[in-house]
Amino acid sequence: MAEYDGLLRIDGEADRPMNVTIDLTGDRMKVMAGDVEVADWSRDEFRVRALTDGFHVRAEGEEVVLDVREDARFAIELGLKSAHPTLRRRMAALMRDGS
Repeated sequence: MAEYDGLLRIDGEADRPMNVTIDLTGDRMKVMAGDVEVADWSRDEFRVRALTDGFHVRAEGEEVVLDVREDARFAIELGLKSAHPTLRRRMAALMRDGS
């Protein structure tokens, strides 16, 4: 099971981000805030862009931004091929190290 800690905010809103856990088990992304399920998407139901302010996840007509602590591992697990240069370097270092 691949689980990541992070912060979630709605793109374009000024609300404080909420602490979340993101579970990438199998072909799904589940986002939990404590015991509350915030999202549960099949991997073919969302699109992700890795920008400097976090992972912009678009699903169901909404966009949320995830600031994931282990961003390089998260990006690799999602199979992202493009990202901003700093994240690409961290992804490359992880892949080189075999971590």
